[in-house]
Amino acid sequence: MRNKTRFVLILTLVLGLAASAALAGPLKDRFIARKPAVAALLADGTVGENNQGFLEFRGARKQADVVTAENQDRATVYAAIAKKTNTTPDLVGQRRASQIAQQAPSGTWLQNPDGTWYKK
Repeated sequence: MRNKTRFVLILTLVLGLAASAALAGPLKDRFIARKPAVAALLADGTVGENNQGFLEFRGARKQADVVTAENQDRATVYAAIAKKTNTTPDLVGQRRASQIAQQAPSGTWLQNPDGTWYKK
């Protein structure tokens, strides 16, 4: 259930806060298409959610293309939100990282603001 909540929040960010409707459609489609692969990488500990709101490898680098694509799309969303809210993409990512940490399922690797990793 928590994965579903996390997914809904990401979609809300994409749809509700993206700079343009034209951008939101393709981003939404890409997030949806990658969701199973990202969830699997999080579940097996290959990646974790870092303190900047991005996926980061914690183990062997499998499916690097999925992680790279996910992070690029997150960066696009964070930049759009930052522009709309007159802040920086870094701050948006850090705030998103905090939300992700609260909603992540048990067993997900997360990164504290000081850079240390822990398993929820």
